[in-house]
Amino acid sequence: MEHNQQYILAIDQSTSGTKALLVDHQGTVIARSGMEHKQYYPHPGWVEHDPLEIYENVKITARSVLEQACVPPSALAALTITNQRETALVWDKATGQPIYNAVVWQCQRTADLCAELKQAGHESTIHAKTGLMLDPYFSAAKFKWIIEHAEGAANLLAEGRLLAGNMDSWLVWKLTGGKNHATDYTNASRTSLFNIHTLEWDEELAQLFSVPSSLLPEVKPSDAIFGYTADCDLFNEKIPISGVIGDSQGALYGHLCFKPGTAKATFGTGTSVLMNVGNHPVDGGDGLVTAIAWGAGGTVTYALEAIIRTTGDSIKWTQDNLGLFSTFEEMQRLVESVPANDGVYLVPAFVGMGAPYWNPYARAAIIGMNRGTGKGHIVRAALESIAYQVRDAIEFIQEQSGIELVGLRTDGGASSNTWLMQFQADILGNLVTRSTCAELSAMGSVYLGGLGTGFWSDPDQIASNLKMYEAYEPKMDDATREKYYAGWQRAVQSVVQQQHESPIL
Repeated sequence: MEHNQQYILAIDQSTSGTKALLVDHQGTVIARSGMEHKQYYPHPGWVEHDPLEIYENVKITARSVLEQACVPPSALAALTITNQRETALVWDKATGQPIYNAVVWQCQRTADLCAELKQAGHESTIHAKTGLMLDPYFSAAKFKWIIEHAEGAANLLAEGRLLAGNMDSWLVWKLTGGKNHATDYTNASRTSLFNIHTLEWDEELAQLFSVPSSLLPEVKPSDAIFGYTADCDLFNEKIPISGVIGDSQGALYGHLCFKPGTAKATFGTGTSVLMNVGNHPVDGGDGLVTAIAWGAGGTVTYALEAIIRTTGDSIKWTQDNLGLFSTFEEMQRLVESVPANDGVYLVPAFVGMGAPYWNPYARAAIIGMNRGTGKGHIVRAALESIAYQVRDAIEFIQEQSGIELVGLRTDGGASSNTWLMQFQADILGNLVTRSTCAELSAMGSVYLGGLGTGFWSDPDQIASNLKMYEAYEPKMDDATREKYYAGWQRAVQSVVQQQHESPIL
């Protein structure tokens, strides 16, 4: 690292938008900029993004933070990337154009394909090699769908012009001017094509999903150098790209969850409950994901994950689709206007249910309404549904792994809601600590990129950056806790038991 390189530029490319952060050597965010991108829903259960819009937003927000702080690109030690995982893209390397929109991790269009592969008996092979269940959540089936349905894809494939990857690969490729097609272990481990034991793309799985391995990126540790910026529309400096990591694993690293058994929940559009399990993969059984937490410092760390499809997005739904409130202050007043849930539950299965149910065909429902039910009950039910699903996930992790979680560290948008954090502690009957750093995923990538480029010498040097947590102790009595949770379980069962077949599109 040169003496004048005193900052790291972090790109946080999430499901709903893109943020850029400028971080100094003390780990302080000195400038931030963000932009939302459009969500496309062409059919029920389908979700898409425009990759070109996202890349433009990356450049706009990156330039913005440098301008805000009056920092020249030459002062950057690294550019880091944390990204929405499992969102799949296929593009033409000759033109730099996607052949189809990005198919988002939430998208359920490949549910029938996954069901067919499962019926043919392939799930056990996929699970053994990748740690994943066979589900439309993951990237491989999306790659297959794009290649089979995008106009002109067959000819481009025959000509050897196609590349495939998750959002991180797309951004690395664009930022390096098409010089580097690369991904990190965490993103590779979310594709259903990467063998987490051999740390290589698996040819048998590539053939199973009809995704030629020649399309796939080179896989590197998260703290490696992925290439150098070469887009003069961004800036002319050649800045090393390092610290590439999927957003949930980024948050685990950002929380400094370096020891087995430490865990976190990131509250975003959905929620990922992720626990460090050490340097060897642990089979989480049916319904838990075994993933690579990160590759760094010459070693690979593994994690168990429970994936919840819809959490923060249910709050967005009550605001945008139902129009129940316009500001978060108004939302807070509505929630506080109902001292109890009065048996009203929202099961937010807008795009199916994740762990521990894994039912892609389930659809959302509000259960238990009566004539006295009002806006406050529905908004409260949306918030409560987040906490119930996290408890579902944690109990599932403990049951399947035999490893007990001690407390829960939280981050992400919805974690800023103090009512929710208290209710989360209450319904868990356990300590919840919320990070006062709003961008844990980005900071995880910053720490990794900083270590990879010599900006920091070792993890101990950055440990002091995460002193600030707000603690929430459970206050709810056991009888009330279990009454609420039992009501939730009944509500979920009434939804998932009735939805076992593919909906008619």
